[in-house]
Amino acid sequence: MRAMPDADPTTVPPQGLPADAEGILALAAQSMRELFAHASEGMLLVDRGGRVVWINDAYRRYLPALGFAREADFVGHPVSDVVHNTQMHQVLETGKPILIDLLFNRAGTFVVSRIPLRDAGGVVVGALGIVLFDQPETNMQPLITKFSLLQRDLDDARRELAAQRNRPAQGLRQSKYTFASFVGTSPAAVEVKRQARRAAQSSSPVLLLGETGTGKELLAHAIHAASGRARGPFVGVNIAAVPDTLLEAEFFGVAPGAYTGADRKGRDGKFRLADGGTLFLDEIGDMPLAVQAKLLRALQEGEIEPLGSNRLLPFDARVIAATSRDLLALVREGKFREDLYYRINVLPIRVPPLRERRSDIPALVEVLAEDMALRSASAPPELTPDALALLAAQPWRGNIRELRNVLEQAALRTEADRLGSSAIEAVLRESGVAQIVPAAPLAQAPVALVGHALRPLAEQVAELERQAIQAALAATGGNKVAAARLLGISRATLYERLAPECLTV
Repeated sequence: MRAMPDADPTTVPPQGLPADAEGILALAAQSMRELFAHASEGMLLVDRGGRVVWINDAYRRYLPALGFAREADFVGHPVSDVVHNTQMHQVLETGKPILIDLLFNRAGTFVVSRIPLRDAGGVVVGALGIVLFDQPETNMQPLITKFSLLQRDLDDARRELAAQRNRPAQGLRQSKYTFASFVGTSPAAVEVKRQARRAAQSSSPVLLLGETGTGKELLAHAIHAASGRARGPFVGVNIAAVPDTLLEAEFFGVAPGAYTGADRKGRDGKFRLADGGTLFLDEIGDMPLAVQAKLLRALQEGEIEPLGSNRLLPFDARVIAATSRDLLALVREGKFREDLYYRINVLPIRVPPLRERRSDIPALVEVLAEDMALRSASAPPELTPDALALLAAQPWRGNIRELRNVLEQAALRTEADRLGSSAIEAVLRESGVAQIVPAAPLAQAPVALVGHALRPLAEQVAELERQAIQAALAATGGNKVAAARLLGISRATLYERLAPECLTV
């Protein structure tokens, strides 16, 4: 089924109309087709059954990129078979237009509109797809970048959920987080996730550097979950929390009967427990020098000697270390072995403090509030804009950990439905903050690049809606009822979205 190139692609003239009415409809349809043809980068038409019946000249240039050498291999086939990720079938089923959407397929990234076509009785007889931009990366880069990052985080989360379902129930210690758990789309957050994703593809040791509460442990979990060792165990040990006298046994294990009171069966250390997976050494800067020497030997030789044993046991564990201390300064002071430093500092990743990613604070607050609500079985606390602005202005020496503490205290102390800046400020003062930084002016609406001017995204969407409405009014000779029907919206919605200058069209 293939329409001729000069066939009318926009409507099927209803039966039984007077000749002059059919002529008016034909002229209106032709007018709309020409208008969209000049204002868009391509158009295609599908019939009631979702089969492609027509494409214009501009759309034909996409065929090679879509994998079609001949137009006959494209036109006449179901649109879902020839255009990957299309939503035309949704327009046909619901009769509702999709005025602005991003389409991703093998031909590229497109900003598209999809409009249902109806006969005089209001029955959907087809749909018109319009490519508004075929290179949105050049004029909508901020929006495209943010969408891509969110999509990638969503894909990470889906892969991890699928992996968890497929893992055998062996009682293994597994990672709790993925890269999707590291909330933020600021440049600093994006860069640290990019580096961590690259590190996940390697088997070399990783050193996470950053202040307390920045999310180093979360990133260690995420690196493990994205690595080839994801099906293996994730074993973590906080060196600062283990007494120096027990640290060697914690790492390397204890042989049976090694000392009085030791378990007769012996005990495996963290290296053995992490075999085949990842060993996370948190606060490695607090490790005693005596244990540093044994750790270095274990990393170099790939084998350990349990306490009280003469046997060397091989292990296969990828090491991720983290510290909030300046390891180079500790090396210069003789408190950290230089050779061990170079052994673990193969893939260093600096995790940025919260004050370097202030734009992520609203998203972090939302995630923390939801987690607080789940733990307390209550509604998540809501924050006023001035409270968010106050939070974004603080230096946060304790970073995300401190932010969560302030939110929890403020929520427990406030009976109101929303947390205001006064509640946040009171908690900050009682927490011993030396100086509370006043809130900066609230951020402006997000902007995207269109042409050569920066404008809020809401303005761009409104303009595209106005263009679609104006085109429909032009096609129907100013008949608003017919234009609303053409766009698949109610007359009330049409009047609501009409700009004042459009009311005379």
